[in-house]
Amino acid sequence: MAALQRRLVAFAAARDWGPYHTPKNLAAALSVEASELVEIFQWLTPEQSARVMEQPESAHRVADEVADVLAYLLQFCEVLGIDPLAALAAKIERNEARFPAPETDVRHSSE
Repeated sequence: MAALQRRLVAFAAARDWGPYHTPKNLAAALSVEASELVEIFQWLTPEQSARVMEQPESAHRVADEVADVLAYLLQFCEVLGIDPLAALAAKIERNEARFPAPETDVRHSSE
């Protein structure tokens, strides 16, 4: 993950895009790319959406949009000094505490 972030920073720096990579601009770009991902699925039935990766053209489009979303998210995290994996781990921990899994009754599991 860190290596990909460094490549993105170097890519933007080589093109002098740094002044444009503000948190606001990166958040907006992330939203646009996420919307482009949603657009692929917009009018598909649930069954069609489950098979989207079976067609090379749609699979390529989905993979490209996922890459765009991830690239902007990583750049956003870099600019704000967020460790995305640590942020995700902390969020999972909070969600596990907020939404505990139902306890299973061991007595009835073998009946």
